[in-house]
Amino acid sequence: MRFFVNVDHVATVRQARRTDEPDPVAAAVACERAGADGITIHLREDRRHILDDDVMRMCAAIATHLNLELATADDIVKLATDLKPHHATFVPERREEITTEGGLDLTVDSGRPDPRLKHAIATLRGVGVRVSLFIDPDKTSIQRAAELGVEAVELHTGEYANQYRDTNAPLERLQEAANLAEAAGLAVHAGHGLTYRNVQLVAAIPEIEELNIGHSIVSRSIMVGIESAVSEMRALIAAARVD
Repeated sequence: MRFFVNVDHVATVRQARRTDEPDPVAAAVACERAGADGITIHLREDRRHILDDDVMRMCAAIATHLNLELATADDIVKLATDLKPHHATFVPERREEITTEGGLDLTVDSGRPDPRLKHAIATLRGVGVRVSLFIDPDKTSIQRAAELGVEAVELHTGEYANQYRDTNAPLERLQEAANLAEAAGLAVHAGHGLTYRNVQLVAAIPEIEELNIGHSIVSRSIMVGIESAVSEMRALIAAARVD
């Protein structure tokens, strides 16, 4: 299983003072040293944490793979087209949200996908970027994603993260969705709200080949340092796959 670390919230701390530290690029390199298979960053339209310059420096600095999360804004798609990260994941955005609250709505235009999304997917795939869609773990979203011709889907694990102590239903939905996505020929990723306490049940789903985890690792790094925080999460994921 691949393990990507999202370093957005390193930039969140930096932007609290509009200074130059902590540097998310330096944090990303440290994550790689500690065993991360790749780095995830989200360049939001409002530039609340990651900035354009961070994306450019990240592409030049990291030795693994970059997963760039983005919406369909023309300027961000253009930047991604120019930089050609290994991977691009389209996510929904609302200015008032604290964090991404759900998967993409792939039926916004009378049951058809947003034409801007279709164009953005085609643009990035046209320059060799592997494209994923961040979706809720449901059958319709998976079917629409397959119809759009992307290589992968990232299943939103927020419902599971919020309810895993109380019910097995969200985990069962993730398992079913992972099965459906794999059967549709899609690579299966997962992320959102995963922590040191809840990651292993998701990591144990065999169809999921990549996890994206950020806030919990950055939070833990305040106490133990980012390399130790990444190493601890890496060990939990590895143990879940062995079991």
